Amino acid sequence: MGLPNASGDLSTEVEVDAFRRLFPLRFYEKHLSESIRPDARPLGRARDTTISLGAVASANGSALAKIGSTTMLAAIKMEVMTPSMEIPDEGCIAIDFHMPPICSPIVRPGRPAEAAPVVSKQLSDTILSSGMINLKELSLVSGKAAWMAYLDIYCLDADGALFDTALLSAVAAFSHLEIPVVSVNDDGKIVLLSEEQEGMSDWEPVNKEKRKVTLSSIPFSLTCILHKNYILADPTAEQESIMETLVTVVLDSCSQLVSLYKPGGPVLAYTSAIQDCIALTRQRVKELQKILEEAISGMVVD
Repeated sequence: MGLPNASGDLSTEVEVDAFRRLFPLRFYEKHLSESIRPDARPLGRARDTTISLGAVASANGSALAKIGSTTMLAAIKMEVMTPSMEIPDEGCIAIDFHMPPICSPIVRPGRPAEAAPVVSKQLSDTILSSGMINLKELSLVSGKAAWMAYLDIYCLDADGALFDTALLSAVAAFSHLEIPVVSVNDDGKIVLLSEEQEGMSDWEPVNKEKRKVTLSSIPFSLTCILHKNYILADPTAEQESIMETLVTVVLDSCSQLVSLYKPGGPVLAYTSAIQDCIALTRQRVKELQKILEEAISGMVVD
């Protein structure tokens, strides 16, 4: 009696999978009419999110962030540089976003991913315009030496909402960042001290111990899909490819709007839809703040 039922269930499953592949938009719209996705996730809910700090031991600050299957590894390396004459008392942040072939079947070896420079530019604009980091804190000696923070973000798995996950990993890496100890050597140059040299060197110290960077107005983001009258928060790569109108809202930790990004798409973004996206982002910011705080608390305990 069990075999026919099992065979019938298998046949139904194959038919559903075939329908999903042949008519992906119709397949999704059948679920959207019931305000749910094929994986049973409500339209306004983001995927499970995790943050792990200190993922790269050789970096000055690092973090691994996951939203669903989308995975980003962020690492910060600090180098001493000579500041420009225009801003002699400020350091700099250089941001680079990488999408190696392992992250997605659509990324080919030897060919740069189309999304990489777009996400990299978005990250730079967001982090610098949000005022999260006071660049004056990166100054060592006015007009002579300052910190250059090299932030590299590697996409390990690209399953939608790339910018959201990349920004979260960047914020987490800066939360983990420790400014290294530096001293003035016999030639008058500022040099990094290794952990073995700290406290033992005769050179004049510029900063006597490692320190954290003060973060304020921390930006968090949420990407939504607009399709007809529906709004889908935190889409997967499949959902992004089928329903092409995306809106990314960036709010800071005080719920102030940092930026709004809509890269085209066939659906017009009416004021009511934008307001709904902002409301969803406000809820998401609270979730991400809690997740980040728990990750930082976990590091302190460890």
